[in-house]
Amino acid sequence: MTAPDAKADLHFYLQSARDALLWKLDGLSEYDIRRPLTPTGTNLLGLVKHAGCAELGYLGDTFGRPCGEPGPWFGDDTEPNAHMWATADESRAYIVERYRLAWAHADATIDALALDTIGRVPWWPDGRDEVTLHHALVRVIADTHRHAGHADIVRELLDGAVGMNEDNTALPSDESAWWEDYRSRLERVAREVAEDA
Repeated sequence: MTAPDAKADLHFYLQSARDALLWKLDGLSEYDIRRPLTPTGTNLLGLVKHAGCAELGYLGDTFGRPCGEPGPWFGDDTEPNAHMWATADESRAYIVERYRLAWAHADATIDALALDTIGRVPWWPDGRDEVTLHHALVRVIADTHRHAGHADIVRELLDGAVGMNEDNTALPSDESAWWEDYRSRLERVAREVAEDA
């Protein structure tokens, strides 16, 4: 595989995760996209906000390519976890627009630099802060897919919508009776094993 092919493959998987993450917002109310559905506050709009921050950091600042806009979600003056939720003043449109700007900035870095280009992660300890663009890109892909998975579960809890996108659920059935039977079978097996343990 040549370097341009490797870049194209990596970019394809990054973009598929980006698209999946944004699709999870479609059709939901402002309340539902902001609603914390885990004990640690995981929410859909916060996941998008975090993904944008990760791209700007790992595929921008790390390679001496800051986006030129102030980073309002990090720094000494921000509260902990500010990058994981949207304030009342941060609209869905604003967060999505910032995420798309982060994509464009990250894509420009990917296009401009070779995969073996060395960067320095500003928030990692000195002496252990060097990464290649390849490493940073794989890290961002993994992180974005991980959070797209979180978003998939949160969205399923909200309204049952699942999958990579509206046309690709990758599930064996879309029949609710099939899923009720399947879930009941899993519950029975879990109870049987617990009783025998």
